[in-house]
Parts: sequence; C-alpha cells; structure tokens
Amino acid sequence: MRPSPKTRRRPAAALAAALTTALLTGALSVPAHAAAPASQTIVVAPTGAANADDDGNGRRDEPLATLGEAQRRVRAALAQGNINVTVELLDGVHRLTEPLRLTGADSPGDGTTVTWTAARDAHPVISGATPVTGWALDDAATGVYKATVGTGFDTRQLYVDGKLAQKARLRLARGDITFNANGFTLNNAALSYLAGLPDQKRIEFQAMLSFTNRFAPVESITGTTVVMQQPAWNNNTYGYDTIQSPLRAGTFTLLNSRSFLNEAGEWYLDTTAGVLYYKPLPGQDMATARVELPRLESLLQVGGTYDAPARNLRFENLTFTGTSWLHPSTSDGYANQQTGVFISGVQPHRPADAFTSCAFGCKGFEGSRNGWAQSASAVQVSAAEDIAFTGNTFTNLGSLALGIGNDANAHAGGVGLGAHKVSVAGSTFTANAGGGIMVGGVRPDAHHPSDPRMVNSDISISDNRVYATALEYLDQDAIFASYVTRLSIEHNYVSDMPYTGIGLGYGWGANDPGGSPEYLNRGLYDFQPVYDTPTTLSDVRIVGNHVRNVVQTMFDAGCIYTLSAMPRSVIDENYCEGSGQLGLYFDEGSRYLSASRNVFVRTAGQWAHANNQNGNRTGDLTLIDNFATNSGITGITNGQRGNVVRGNRTVTEATLPLEASRVIYQAGPTGDHRGVPDAQRPPVGAALAADPAVLRAGESTDVTVTVRNFSPRRASEFAVALTVPDGWRAERVGKPVRYGLDSGTSDSETWKVTAPESVPTPVSRAEVKATVTGRADQAGFSLTRSLAVTALNPLTSMKGHGSVPSQFAEAGSEFVIITSGTDIWQDAGGSFDEYGAVYRDDVAGATATISAQVTRMDNTNGWAKAGVVLRNDVTGSAVSPGYAAMVATPGNGVAFQWDANGNGYLDSFSGASGVTAPVWVRLVRSGDQVSGYYSKNGTTWTKVGSTVTLPGIAERQDAGLIATSHAANVTGQFGFRDFSVS
Repeated sequence: MRPSPKTRRRPAAALAAALTTALLTGALSVPAHAAAPASQTIVVAPTGAANADDDGNGRRDEPLATLGEAQRRVRAALAQGNINVTVELLDGVHRLTEPLRLTGADSPGDGTTVTWTAARDAHPVISGATPVTGWALDDAATGVYKATVGTGFDTRQLYVDGKLAQKARLRLARGDITFNANGFTLNNAALSYLAGLPDQKRIEFQAMLSFTNRFAPVESITGTTVVMQQPAWNNNTYGYDTIQSPLRAGTFTLLNSRSFLNEAGEWYLDTTAGVLYYKPLPGQDMATARVELPRLESLLQVGGTYDAPARNLRFENLTFTGTSWLHPSTSDGYANQQTGVFISGVQPHRPADAFTSCAFGCKGFEGSRNGWAQSASAVQVSAAEDIAFTGNTFTNLGSLALGIGNDANAHAGGVGLGAHKVSVAGSTFTANAGGGIMVGGVRPDAHHPSDPRMVNSDISISDNRVYATALEYLDQDAIFASYVTRLSIEHNYVSDMPYTGIGLGYGWGANDPGGSPEYLNRGLYDFQPVYDTPTTLSDVRIVGNHVRNVVQTMFDAGCIYTLSAMPRSVIDENYCEGSGQLGLYFDEGSRYLSASRNVFVRTAGQWAHANNQNGNRTGDLTLIDNFATNSGITGITNGQRGNVVRGNRTVTEATLPLEASRVIYQAGPTGDHRGVPDAQRPPVGAALAADPAVLRAGESTDVTVTVRNFSPRRASEFAVALTVPDGWRAERVGKPVRYGLDSGTSDSETWKVTAPESVPTPVSRAEVKATVTGRADQAGFSLTRSLAVTALNPLTSMKGHGSVPSQFAEAGSEFVIITSGTDIWQDAGGSFDEYGAVYRDDVAGATATISAQVTRMDNTNGWAKAGVVLRNDVTGSAVSPGYAAMVATPGNGVAFQWDANGNGYLDSFSGASGVTAPVWVRLVRSGDQVSGYYSKNGTTWTKVGSTVTLPGIAERQDAGLIATSHAANVTGQFGFRDFSVS
C-alpha cells in the first residue's frame, strides 16, 4: 500500500489569526449557498403501448400511458420545490383526446425547468388525429374509396401519407356566377344540379384574390340563386380586395360536397353517415396508405395569467401533428384581411349598402379594424415567459403551427399577449394548412397595452426551416410578427410559400405617433385615438435568413415585408432568391429600418419598394451596400423622406462579388442545423476583375481571379480554369491560386486576355468565364463566375469627344458611344452639358440635313438621350452656341431640343411620346433656322414641334451623334447607324 502523503498543519493560533484578519478585511466571505436542484424524469409511452400504465412508476420499465398523467406527475414533483423535471416521450405516436394545457401550475420556479422531450434515439409524435383504416372501394367507375369513421365531429383537413389532401372541389369560371349582396347567381346551366345537392350548408365558397384568401359557407341553393351564410358573406364583401372587387382577377371554387369528388387526391367527410370518402392518387394503395383524420384543433396550450404566467418550460425534439381548425366552417367563415387576420362577427358600422359602397373601403370598414381576429394555432403560447422550443417538427396541422403572444381570441386559455423570452430554434415547419410562426397580436392591447405585462418581448426565432406550408390559408406568412419589443429572426430557411416569406409589423402606420394622414382621410380616427406614443414594435433584427421561392400564388408581397414604424430595426445579410414579386417591401408607414448587405436574386419585381403614396409616412429607410440582379428600386430616394440610399449594386448571378457570395453561403441555418452542402451556395466565392475592362481590338487586359474560403474549415484542391470566346486568347501569368485556403482567407491568380485584331461590329463583348473547383465542407464544389471584356473598333471616319469620360467605336456604317453624363439641359434645376459625341468638323453649311438611326439605348434613365447634333463646335461644352439636338429616349419618346438664347446650353424642348429606339432622327438647317424630325421606317418623317431660330449660329457647323446617360457616373451604351449629312 502506498503511504498517504503527509499534510503540514498550521498552528491553531496562527490559523485563528489569519481567519480573523480575512473576515475584518473582507477577503473571505461565507455565502449562503442554495441547495442544488433535485431532478426527476418521467417517462411516457406512446398510445397503445403494451407495458404502459398510468398507475406505474413512470420509469422506462413502467412508463406512463398518457401525457395527461405525466402532467399530473409533474405538478406533484413541482410541489416539492427546487426541482428540474424531465418528461421523456418514447418512440411512437402519442394521440391526444384533448389538448395539453400548461399553466403556471405546471411551471417550476426560477433556476429550474420542466422539459418535455424525446427519449434518447426516439422520435415521438404528438397527434390530434386518429388513423383511418378499413377502406373499401365505394365506386369502381370513379375509383373512390370509403371508410367508416363515426359521427359527432367534423374536420377541414385530411392527411394522407404525410400530405395535406385536397377537399373535394368544383372550380368556377368567373362568368359562371354574378355576385350580389346575399351571395351569387348561377349563370351556367351546367351548374343547375347544385340546387339538388344535400348538406348545402356544409358547402363552401373560396375566393383566392390578391392578398386575401377568403372562405364563406353556403346557406342554400335554390334554382340559380345561391344564398350565403351571414355574417361571413357580409364580412367577405367589405373592405379591400373583396370578393366582388378584388385587386386582381380572382380564382373561385366551391368546396366540400360528395358530388365534387372527381379528382385523385380529393376527399369528403359525410358527417351524418360517419363515412369518409377519398380518391387515391396514382400508385396509392389504400390497404397501406397512412390516413390521419384530425379530431383536435390544438395540441399544446402554454399560458397562465399575467399574475401567474407559464414559465421555465422546454419542448425538445417532438413532432406536433394532426389538427384541424373549424372556425372557417362556421357562419363567420374566414373573412381574411391579411396574414392570418380576419373580420369576425356582425359589424356594427357596416352600412346597409356596403356591398356597393364598401367594396373598396369605406368609413364603416375602418371601424372594424380594432376588432379583427387572429387565426388560432395548433401550438399556442401566451402569458408565458422563458419558454423554449428546440429541434421540433410541426407538420400536418390544420392552421398556423405556432402562435406566440397572439391576441386572446387566438389562445384557448382566453389570455393573450404577454409572451416574454420565448425562443424557437432548430425546428421544422412544413405541410400545414396555415403559416409557420405568428408572433404578436393585432388588437389595441398588442400595440398600446393597457397592462405593461401584455407586452410581447425578447422573442428569438433562429435556425428553423419553414417551407412548403400555408397550403390552405394562402394569405399566411412563413414567419410573421406584428407588435414585439426586441425580436430576433435570424438564420432561418424559408422556402416555397404562396405569400410573403418573413412579415413584420401591422397597423399600416395608423397606430404610430401622430397617426397617418391616409387613415385620417379614411375616417379611422372616428373609431380610435390618434396615439402620441410609439407602439410596442421596436428593436427587430432580421439577419442571415435564406428566403427562396416565395410569393408563388398570392400578390402584394415580398421576401421580407414590413408595415409601420419599428425603431432601431435592421434587415441585414439575408439572401432572397426567386420571389414572385418583390424583394424588400416597405408597405404603409414602414419607418426607422436599415437594410444592408442583403442579396436579391431573380426577384420578379423590384428588389426594394416603398409604398409612400396617399399620405403614408413611409420613410426614414436606410439601404446600403445591397446586391440585386433586378436593378429596380421604387419609392426610396436618397435624401427624400429621411431615406439614405447608397452603395447598392446591380449584379448578375455570374458576376456576384465576394461579399455577396459570403452572404449567400452564410444565410440560413447555422452549425449542426445547416444541413447537407448546397451546390447552389458553395462555401467558396470567386470574383473576376479586368484592367482595363474596355480595350481596343488586338490589345490585351489582365484578368484577375480572386478566390475566398467562407467555410469555417480549411478548403483544398483549388483549381481555376479560364475560358474565352473564339478569336480571343487567354494565358495564365504567374502562379495559380494556392492548393488550400484556411477559413476566411483569399488568394488570386492573373490571366492575360487578348482581343482579336479586328471585330466585325463597333463593340465586341467577350464573356470571360472562370470555373473554380475544389473541396470544402467535406464535399466537392464547382462554381463559375464571369465578366465582360469589351473590345472597340477605332473610329476611322469621324472624331470623338466627351465632356465626360467616353469611348467610341465604329464598324461599317455603325457607331457606338459609351458614356455617362448628368444631362444635356439647362433649367431652374441646374445647367448640364455632359455627353459623348462623334462628329465631323464644319460639315453642315447654311442648308443641311443631318440624319441617323438610333439602334439601341441602355436604359440608364427614362430621360437618357441619343441622337443627332448640330453645333458650332461640338467640343465647346457649355459655351458653344448654335446648338440643337434631335434625340430618342428610353421612356419619354423623342425630343427636339435647342439653345434658345445662345448661351451654350440646350434649354428649349418639343417632344413626341410613345416612340422608342430603333428610330430615325433628323435635323434640318436652313440659314439660322433648324427643325427636328423622326421616322420609324427611315422614309416617312414626322416633324416635332416648330422650326426654331438658333442665336449665334455659325456659317458652317459641326454635325454628328450625341448621347448622355442622364445619370451621373452611370455609363450606358448607345448605338447608331447610317449617319449622313446632306
């Protein structure tokens, strides 16, 4: 045995003295340490498990049979105080007969938690549905099957093999029906059979419009008259984007009759007979198909009161599935307004003639706003704090998946709002009838709470995947938040949505301090105050999200959509690709937002748009250093309305700068949530630069390829290949890029690219492509980037001059001017004579005709100009008189402009609208008088304005071609042919 080491002992007197000194000097403190929390694990088996027993010990060997008993055991454990409780759900389906409602009584004290989680290696499912089996062929001719499911319930959804099945439907052409205040008239004789259908009150009418998607149930069908249930029909024909006056052509459908069941994948439930009908999809075997029939409207209700909130709860690695939402089937219908919000109940301010007088808004409609309702969610959280959802899946749910801090009407506990410190991370939301996550309420207490505890605050939504959802309620966003203080939506993946990807704010600016002039005019403030304090919406971070393929069905939406003021809020480094409309949409009243370093690829509309019309206070927006393949930006002008706009770049997918490539790669879920490598978002970026980018035929340029590793790990096996068009040459100069690059590092290589000795057109553009290959993130990658190198044939028959940097080219009868320039015009706004020109000296005498065809114009501005010019001295910018030009523009027709006072500036104008290039233009001089003409065919000429006198005109003048981009420091290319002076 090894002897124990000896310990030196301090004398007792010395030890006592040291302790006394330490206590007197404060060097030694004696804290009263609280005891460490105890812990308890409760295990629950799935429904029907053989060894499960609610009277058992709740351990692995004797798991409980129900979540309800687990809840009772949790409460008993919490009564002991100072304890962490974990409820482990074993693998399988845990079917609920009623929602699990967790209140303050189910919540531990500070420093402890109750965690509802999957057992190790388990994938438990919490379901509100029952499986349907026992299918039999009902009609061999149509291929419809049936199963007995019992009575006493209804559903709006059915899930087959994990997908939301389509309720039996009948599509209506717009001409089939004529709307009226009570419903509609059937115009198509082929629809006469509808009057004989049973269960008419269960038939629904759906209207998919611009930004609203509406449902209303039928009351009766008699002959050709369809009467709708109220107040659903009144509410759906009231306001904006209404059934009878949509903002775009609507799509109309009748739903939910056995007679409509004629397409594969459709279903119908006969609630009287208790029989479910379904027509299988091709290849679907009803003997093995997984059919889930929802019986509950919600699964989990987390919420207490403001005095005793639910708190310190965790939900991890669970799947929530199998619900419906029945409200749209009631006489209230779904009078959708926007983003899961709808009008509910009889509206007291609705005038009797509202079907006509309120089809596009009215004062009475404004009186409805403060009573709008929110869609209920399958999982609900309100009056709660320190709640976390991690690694969960929300799928096959009949409404919104997760509601956080919604209004009281959307929470089954009757207490809304008041959500604090709620996080949602690493979770998946897909294949639901409604949207993914809705945060906040829309009624007055949401934005100006009567109790400070109602404020929703400190909400975090990160590393989630929300895709292919909102399949029935098409108006709902993937992620939406109305009124929240300190909200973070970061590094989520949002994809394949009918409407907006990420929506922020509500109220259209009407609830912000000072109100909205637009809503003053509409009459809203006859029903609510003009607030003088801010709303609860502030400090929002929308950062690093990957949003793709949104606005696929609805309209008036974007990748990211905002409403109303939200001070100190940022939208940074998000990647938006494939929007069916807009990238950033700053709708009414959006203010105090900044957006930087975002990337927008393939947006059908503008990358950024602000609705600043009709007195909206939209403004105070900062857009800096964003990248977009669509150059469009509207309603946001630098220096106006407090806006700052600078450094934003128009790019192509082949010319993405390194910074844009970094944003693309880093967008979306991070770390373990990132998923498999995405070939469209490689971990390496590459960019090309040419010096010079424009050269003469036969000259060379240096093309540099720069490669950067964005991956957190080292990348290797780098190789670069450069290709050029036929006739061009490329050879590497110096060393290639390094074989490997550490995270965040770059390297480059240079190639000498040489243009052909001559080119057949004035300007020849060569696409120089670099393909970069290698390995990163444990996978191979390949990306291609390119740039255009331009070769110019030199001028041979004319001279060139630019009052701003310009370049010129000629081939045969064709000419090109590449130039910029603020304008060639003088008025109260300034004096500008900035252009590029090719010309001939002293070629135009007292009688002369100068003609040319304008063949092409870059649309640098609607007032960019290209055409023919007469001037005493074309090189005498801002001084030479005798100045006239006949020009085409991209957006404002053709213009005859002249210098009326001889001061060297064009200051007078006549025009003809509706004319664009290609177009012939002509100036005709007779003595000191000049006229302007245009022609679309080169033979028939139309005079523009009157003949004018040019003061100071010389006996002989220069004549030529002139162009300006009408955009300072923005270069455009302008093409001409067949220039002549006669």
